[in-house]
Amino acid sequence: MMKKIDTSSYKGVRDFYPADMQVEKHLFEGMRTVSERYGYVEYGASPLEPAELYKAKSGEEIVNEQTYTFTDRGGREVTLRPEMTPTLARMVAAKKRDLPLPLRWYSIPNLFRYENPQRGRLREHFQFNIDIFGITTLDAEVEIISIATEVLKHYGAQTNDFSILINSRKIFQDLCNICDVTDDQKYTLSKIIDKKDKVEKEIFREAVEKLIGEKTDVFIEALNSNQKLISLLGEENINIKNLITLIEKLEQAGITNVVFTPTLMRGLDYYTDIVFEIFDTDPANRRSLFGGGRYDNLTELFSDDKVPAVGIAMGDVTLIDFLTTHNLLPVYRSETMVVLSSVKETDTDHTLSLAQKLRTMGINVATDITDRSMGDKIKTTLKLAVPFFIAVGSNESESKQYKVKNLLKEKEAQVNEEGLKDFFVSNT
Repeated sequence: MMKKIDTSSYKGVRDFYPADMQVEKHLFEGMRTVSERYGYVEYGASPLEPAELYKAKSGEEIVNEQTYTFTDRGGREVTLRPEMTPTLARMVAAKKRDLPLPLRWYSIPNLFRYENPQRGRLREHFQFNIDIFGITTLDAEVEIISIATEVLKHYGAQTNDFSILINSRKIFQDLCNICDVTDDQKYTLSKIIDKKDKVEKEIFREAVEKLIGEKTDVFIEALNSNQKLISLLGEENINIKNLITLIEKLEQAGITNVVFTPTLMRGLDYYTDIVFEIFDTDPANRRSLFGGGRYDNLTELFSDDKVPAVGIAMGDVTLIDFLTTHNLLPVYRSETMVVLSSVKETDTDHTLSLAQKLRTMGINVATDITDRSMGDKIKTTLKLAVPFFIAVGSNESESKQYKVKNLLKEKEAQVNEEGLKDFFVSNT
């Protein structure tokens, strides 16, 4: 006997059964609706990219530990995309002369990272990306953060359900300069800070002290206290003033749940200034939902032209966790509105004819013309989560009157053929 193949999916990926797929459709609908309301248009690309695209700017952890990289039959090193921003920058650089700025683009690609599967992290996920190219002012950051906020509210979230953490990489650079941190040390130090909240205080301190020695106390105090940081850099520091202006602009836009967080670094190497993350405030799910920032130099990988850009991204896995935590996921309901079932074999033609008439009216209809009992057909309809059921027999064929069973509410209505469309539309 041939050994049977295991029905389990590959570790860290998902199968999408109809109920799961409906959740994904709900998420994608919200992302598209809000993005397009702000004038953004959707783009896409292949999940296969040259490996060098990520080696340049994505960060050592992603490139060395998390990518699915292989050599194709032509000897080329290829990577399944772990993120979308490098692809986007490549696309913009390729047609920069033909693209009218500012560009407002969004996408919902499938991404792949080889990491340990856990809550909120899988080896593949869909990710909402929204980016604006060609604006150097803080208006770009305000617009991107506004869209991210509105997307969460589209699903029913309230302002106090999440907080927006912001920082500036340039402020980090200023702090490093005051503490005599060399350029070589800055990169390593940024990676240590990015993991600050994931390690014990003493381990974090030892890592910092190993790099910058006697300036450690001053450096850590500045990270832990906004007042001390501002005092150390000075209120007239241009990057501090820039961040304060951003917070004020966000408040003017009605966004008040903003927190200045000096330890926020974002792990990707292409960010150049403002970075931000949106966090779930519920203790049961304290994790990042959105993450992004300004990346003004990424197109320089492909040409000498710089195109200023700001973007943000959110994965569907973390969004589902957020909506589940806050009880905001919709109840599954089939996209099919009604099942028409023939009473006898001789009723099949009329059943199929009526189904087609309803479909031309925009009603989603399934038919059951099997010879099973009517009770079994109704049980199947309930399992499929289809709300309405109509038995079509000779009486219905002659009278054009139908008993429409509402299986979810356990009610029944008598409706003539002309009134079926209005009945279903009013009960959608």
